Amino acid sequence: MAALGWLTPRRRSATARSVLAGEASAEAARKSTQDVSGEEPEFPVHGDAHAAAFFDLDNTVMQGAALFHFGRGLYKRKFFETRDLAKFAWQQAWFRLAGVEDPEHMQEARDSALSIVKGHRVAELQSIGEEIYDEYMAERIWPGTRALAQAHLDAGQRVWLVTAAPVEIAQVIARRLGLTGALGTVAESVDGVYTGKLVGEPLHGPAKAEAVRALATAEGLNLSRCAAYSDSHNDIPMLSLVGHPYAINPDSKLRKHARQLEWRLRDYRTGRKAAKVGIPAAAGVGAVAGGTAAAIALHKRRR
Repeated sequence: MAALGWLTPRRRSATARSVLAGEASAEAARKSTQDVSGEEPEFPVHGDAHAAAFFDLDNTVMQGAALFHFGRGLYKRKFFETRDLAKFAWQQAWFRLAGVEDPEHMQEARDSALSIVKGHRVAELQSIGEEIYDEYMAERIWPGTRALAQAHLDAGQRVWLVTAAPVEIAQVIARRLGLTGALGTVAESVDGVYTGKLVGEPLHGPAKAEAVRALATAEGLNLSRCAAYSDSHNDIPMLSLVGHPYAINPDSKLRKHARQLEWRLRDYRTGRKAAKVGIPAAAGVGAVAGGTAAAIALHKRRR
């Protein structure tokens, strides 16, 4: 019994040491797992046929508004007069400086654009769109956003533009960038000629989310595995649909919302603005949306 009594404390001590060793080992394993899980997971996931990416266009993929650049190209081809270009330009400048989209301005711009193309053939505008892309848009593509889109393509995923710009222009840009396709505002045409009316409403705000939802259903996509990218708080409905939302060059409202929900942020404008969200900026890329300076200059000359 004495011998047994002598062994008992040792057994208890050994057991305590074993427990301690086991706990230490478990803690080390847990930390190791945390370190691994803390790393950025592979994204986009290669070979995921049920995932896709949806990119807003204006100031997300391209500096400035596609409709404004398209208007510049139509003005050059004498589709309308200088006063109309100045009007387009001022609306674009006001939007970028104010940081919000005024419904009245949007309605005026939409009505002006529809009146300009009324009576023209769809094929004519598509052909002109190819030329305008080379003249005004190609050099305004954000390299950083372009790389994000290419990553999805390289992973075997489909990539769509989703924009309030005319679908014909959106399709030109998507094709030039090698993307899958584009969702855009549809102008009514009869026998290949524009009537000056819209089919439904502009693809803006909640309408973008509905378009993405409909396309996902038709294509058999799992939205929880999809990604969406935008600069504007107006696209929060679209961003909220997917499992991987990104705020790209975000306006103040979207930046605040993205931080609250811990969405990823990327800023490809100036170093100063990028520093505000802690993301490296692409060197040499200006923060002012394309066309704003020209818009203000035009406005001043007309005063």
